Amino acid sequence: MFGASTVDIQGMSNQTHHELDARLAELEEEERAVSMRRRRLHDRLALFPDYGTGASDLAETERELSKRRSELHDEIDAVRAQRAKH
Repeated sequence: MFGASTVDIQGMSNQTHHELDARLAELEEEERAVSMRRRRLHDRLALFPDYGTGASDLAETERELSKRRSELHDEIDAVRAQRAKH
């Protein structure tokens, strides 16, 4: 739903510094968007805690967003580490 789920460190080894910068910018932009969606969802859950059956849908969406956000953090860290090697 939100993109790749694993970090491809081997594929990064052949990338140029410019390519790594571009990938990092892309990942950071996606992380900001996912974080914003997650914050809005948390706000909605706080405003309507007794949403009923929709609450389970919102909770599932929150879990998915949290998982993707964590994956993005891992990918960002991997790209930053690869950039440091160049």
